[in-house]
Amino acid sequence: MFLLKDGHVSNSITHTIQIIQENIRQAAHRVRRDPSGVRLVAATKTVPVADLEEAYRAGVRIFGENRLQEAQQKRQVLGTREALVWHFIGRMQRRKLKDLVGNFTVLHSVESTEQARSINAVAEKLGIQQAVLLEVNVGEEASKGGFTSQEVESGIEELDRLPYLKIQGLMTLPPWKENPEDVRPYFLQVRQLRDRLARQTWARVRMQELSMGMSHDYEIAVEEGATMVRIGTAIFGEREEAVSLNPVG
Repeated sequence: MFLLKDGHVSNSITHTIQIIQENIRQAAHRVRRDPSGVRLVAATKTVPVADLEEAYRAGVRIFGENRLQEAQQKRQVLGTREALVWHFIGRMQRRKLKDLVGNFTVLHSVESTEQARSINAVAEKLGIQQAVLLEVNVGEEASKGGFTSQEVESGIEELDRLPYLKIQGLMTLPPWKENPEDVRPYFLQVRQLRDRLARQTWARVRMQELSMGMSHDYEIAVEEGATMVRIGTAIFGEREEAVSLNPVG
């Protein structure tokens, strides 16, 4: 059972996904964006496979996990399905990079130049290019990983020289605010950073993507330019366990 933003209750994952997709469309139209430029990433931490099955039937094609072992188990059960892709949206431990690289379409949360170099080294050994996003710690919170905006701008030239990374844009998790409207300045700051970088010429970096916005604030994120929104609770209901310091949905 899910309590929707308008106060109504839904027992259907399919119904909630339809409502979320409509909210995304309306948010995009409010700022004269094409809604097709916004993709829903279903944040699936602790979500049972049966619920993922329903989400897939309802049209969700991107599942985002932030635990490697859990993702591996779910992928084994679900198997290969048409157009279904997996993104990794949690913090990445160095010792697990060899299992992450090459097994997820996009890694959302590259948090340092050192980590980017490590991913590049693993991808080189595999002979692939790994698509990644750079995580921006826009609130500069000690509890969260990520580059500061200044670190992204000062380090992007070095990152552009890593041949086995496909840097596609930025990701952010802003400070929690009870009123979603209060998060807008953070989303705007990251979008402006992306736009500044996109105006420059890079050999490999492509600043096309903005992964930002979750269950509480995704409409504001869409209005401020998000191309991917990571939504878990609004689709699947409250998590059964406490949210980590780096929540994803």
